[in-house]
Amino acid sequence: MAQPDNKKFFENLSGAGKAIAVLTSGGDAQGMNAAVRAVVRMGIYVGAKVYFIHEGYQGMVDGGDNIKEATWESVSSMLQVGGTVIGSARCMEFRTHEGRLKAAHNLVQHGITNLCVIGGDGSLTGANLFREEWSSLLAKLVQQGMISDDAAEKYSALHIVGMVGSIDNDFCGTDMTIGTDSALHRIIEVVDAIMTTAQSHQRTFVLEVMGRHCGYLALVSALACGADWVLIPEMPPEDGWEEKMFGTSWDFYFVCVCKRVSHPLICLVCTPSLQLVVRSLGFDTRVTILGHVQRGGTPSAFDRILASRMGVEAVLALLETTANTPACVVSLCGNQAVRLPLMECVQMTQEVQKAMDEKRFEDAVKLRGSLRLYKRLSVPGADSEWPCAFSPIQSNFNVAVLNVGAPAAGMNAAVRSAVRVGISEGHKMFAINDGFEGFYKGQIKEIKWGAVGGWTGQGGSLLGTKRTLPAKYIGKIAEQIRKYNINALLVIGGFEALECLLQLCEARRTFEELCIPLCMLPATISNNVPGTDLSIGADTALNAIVETCDRIKQSASGTKRRVFIIETMGGYCGYLASVGGLAAGADAVYIYEEPFDIRELQSNVEHLTEKMKTSIQRGLVLRNENSNVNYTTDFIYQLYSEEGKGVFDCRKNILGHMQQGGAPSPFDRNFGTKIAAKAMQWISKKLQESYRQGRVFANTEDSACLLGMRRRALVFQPVTQLKDQTDFIHRIPKEQWWLKLRPLMKILAKYKTSYDVSDSGQLEHVVCNRTKESDTTTTI
Repeated sequence: MAQPDNKKFFENLSGAGKAIAVLTSGGDAQGMNAAVRAVVRMGIYVGAKVYFIHEGYQGMVDGGDNIKEATWESVSSMLQVGGTVIGSARCMEFRTHEGRLKAAHNLVQHGITNLCVIGGDGSLTGANLFREEWSSLLAKLVQQGMISDDAAEKYSALHIVGMVGSIDNDFCGTDMTIGTDSALHRIIEVVDAIMTTAQSHQRTFVLEVMGRHCGYLALVSALACGADWVLIPEMPPEDGWEEKMFGTSWDFYFVCVCKRVSHPLICLVCTPSLQLVVRSLGFDTRVTILGHVQRGGTPSAFDRILASRMGVEAVLALLETTANTPACVVSLCGNQAVRLPLMECVQMTQEVQKAMDEKRFEDAVKLRGSLRLYKRLSVPGADSEWPCAFSPIQSNFNVAVLNVGAPAAGMNAAVRSAVRVGISEGHKMFAINDGFEGFYKGQIKEIKWGAVGGWTGQGGSLLGTKRTLPAKYIGKIAEQIRKYNINALLVIGGFEALECLLQLCEARRTFEELCIPLCMLPATISNNVPGTDLSIGADTALNAIVETCDRIKQSASGTKRRVFIIETMGGYCGYLASVGGLAAGADAVYIYEEPFDIRELQSNVEHLTEKMKTSIQRGLVLRNENSNVNYTTDFIYQLYSEEGKGVFDCRKNILGHMQQGGAPSPFDRNFGTKIAAKAMQWISKKLQESYRQGRVFANTEDSACLLGMRRRALVFQPVTQLKDQTDFIHRIPKEQWWLKLRPLMKILAKYKTSYDVSDSGQLEHVVCNRTKESDTTTTI
């Protein structure tokens, strides 16, 4: 089939005759193995030779068995493994000219001129220096008679592409580094466990997290768990902080401390800094230092997908590079993989450290991020009344919040954020129980600051949620709006929430009570809401799927020659199956959006039959629940069982509602928190704009919006404009960004396919005012 002229496909990029080496350097991070796997398989797929360099730069200097050619099978079963299976080491020798000379000689011996480096800013800086010196290093090797003139000419240019692997998330230019999300998972697991004993004994808990000079882990963990205080290097506490911290009476404290908080009252070494807090508190206090727990364990779904996308992008960047192309680093910007000049990112990262060394903390915060949201959400209050330390000016506006549709992990975090930001804006906040069913029945009550304490870690919907649509009860709903003088409405939910807002907009012609600002936050595990690339709850569901797939693959590896057929939720939307398949290393994924027939099913069986002849004697197949009315999970299971008879046997597993339950992931807690805060700021602005002659009246198209992520930014979009982008019969958007990821899953499973790289290839520049706490929230 002819490809459209406006698209660019990677099939035009050949790796024939090229050699690519991949190494991991510096501290290990969960997800590094997924990146190595993606580089190896993509490199082999395009026809290049791919080499492992074991033990980082030390292995490059030592050479010998440390540099080995990789095969397709050699990166099997790596996705779920933490750390780095090819090893990492700090190498002092590589910092010397002689060490780099040895490394250059070892690379030339293998014909390697393309280097993919996975590490932190130090590792990437070293790689760039190596590239800049390459010509002089080869000249010296020729002079010493270690390589020929022909070899020096043949391998005259070294190409470098970097990926940042670091749990600290301290590298400027990318929203998220490989390993950060997994580290947050480890922290939040511990915090959730500690919270229960803290509440049971009314104890104070102080938790120290890693991060060196970067407070990202501490700050985001504090947001995700609702900590009472957070201390980070970029914003050391002001004079008198002890009185503020210890002078308020709370039920219990939870203090999150990042290592090396640079303040004269807090020592730079971890134990004294914690002991100072402990001594000052004077309560029954317990200290937990997480240490290297944060760097260990299984990588999260986010990190696997991020690393896989970056690994593939890194190979494409190496294929497209020329002698004049600067070394680049593959980064994440919003929801897009981008290429940035490596040294621009390194220089900005160093600027942050310089600002902190010079105690220019405001500049450091601007370069790194902002604490404003945390402060607005964490002003301490022991009861339901607003703490006397900070009383906002009352706005006289009443804002109501409710959940609609199926429960999704992260809904409660969004409600908590909306309530607290709303109160800080001066509004009176109302909670509506059981969705629009509770709305028309009058299940409405004011909700205070303290009432939402501890909500961020709770799964499901504490407000209660129903699928009831408002059209049938619109008169009674208008009556309740009038009774409680509700001036704005925040609806948190999935596809039903969109339908609800559209019905409320339609009813504005009849009921003036509905002429108020209306805002929707997408929250559904299916991720099937138009107008947003991601919904609250989808990340938690993905982690549930991937965790189950890991266990199933382990079972299959133990018994050998076994294929598992797994059914995921999602309605007609194939997001969970497709992206879960990429994260779990599936061999095939069946979804509604890409119709399949019996010939494709047969082809997949034959593919698995060939796979069983290799050392990878297991298979994983995912099927979206509504992918095809006739090719059911039972049908596919029976087909595979019959056609694979004598070669492999099959098992099936329907995951069901376990995908909807459980504690929300750190990503969903923070995504819900941030977009709810942004929504409340929008509502406040709209209330001011639409307040005329003693009342709120808003009936314009842009007064009823959905707040969603689109590529690189959070965007408010009128719900009426989303109608044309929606397939209401199948409850999915007409265009879905994640379909572009499906070829990656197929490539990494060794299927021949076309991959659109129209969005790739453009080297961008670092935006100086871009921060990790900006309007864009990292996604996959």
